[in-house]
Amino acid sequence: MKKQNNIKWFKPLFALIFVLGVGASVLVFSSEMNENENETKKESIAKEISTENKETSDQKNILDSLITLKAAYDIAIQEKTALSEQLELERKNVENLMEIIQASQNPSLAQLKVFRSQLSDSKLSLENKMMEIKKLKSQNKNLLTEIESQNVVMYKQKAENDTLILKQKKLESTLKDASKLYLSNFKTIALREKNSGAELETTKAKNTKKLKVSFTVNGNGVAKTGKRVFYVQVLDQKNTVLGDNKLIEFGNDKALVYSFIVSTDFQGKSINAYGILNADQFKKGTYFVNYFDKQEIMGSTSITLE
Repeated sequence: MKKQNNIKWFKPLFALIFVLGVGASVLVFSSEMNENENETKKESIAKEISTENKETSDQKNILDSLITLKAAYDIAIQEKTALSEQLELERKNVENLMEIIQASQNPSLAQLKVFRSQLSDSKLSLENKMMEIKKLKSQNKNLLTEIESQNVVMYKQKAENDTLILKQKKLESTLKDASKLYLSNFKTIALREKNSGAELETTKAKNTKKLKVSFTVNGNGVAKTGKRVFYVQVLDQKNTVLGDNKLIEFGNDKALVYSFIVSTDFQGKSINAYGILNADQFKKGTYFVNYFDKQEIMGSTSITLE
């Protein structure tokens, strides 16, 4: 009887213990499940944060690289080369890309890949442009060197030409002086006429019918031969030009009023020449006679009539 009572008491106790054990196991298992789930969530969140931080860092690095690249374009444009317009266009593209990246929030990996590609293209474009600019500078330097060399040659040639021109002018001046005719033996006399027609020298004004002027053309072997014309100017006491009283201009703002012309046939040797001034009446006083080869005066004489 007592044994049966013990058995009856043990069964409920065993059931209670079993229930408690199962509950504890469920509780432990549930706790472990929650802990594993929380750990997985934490790892996922950490991974997402890490990915976001990495993408943000990549975005910042790309932007920093673009800022540096823009500064490089600024420097290249300041050199003002033939490629400046193309460089300005490339710089504008960089600026536009910077604005796009700055406006982008949490860009995806695909977007970052596109940004990196565009950055790489801009860098490569700048490198190519800089190489071309370097080449152009080298060509310009060589061209400037060539131009300077040509300028030196031209300067030397000009100096030689100037020297030759100066020598030529001196030679022409020497030849002109050497070929110049000189006059000498200037003489003026008054003549009267006898009834027989013979002419005699006189000093009386009332007897004078004409003035005879004479001179010698000196010989010159290098002077131009042929007909040579000389101008004689006779002035009375009032500086009035007697005779033809004609004006001749020589084309260099020079002019002369002359009394008469004396022509000679010059052949390189000395030759005597003379001319006559006729007048109805000669007054008392001194007459001045000037001899010209074109506008240049060659000599002077005077005669006084009583």
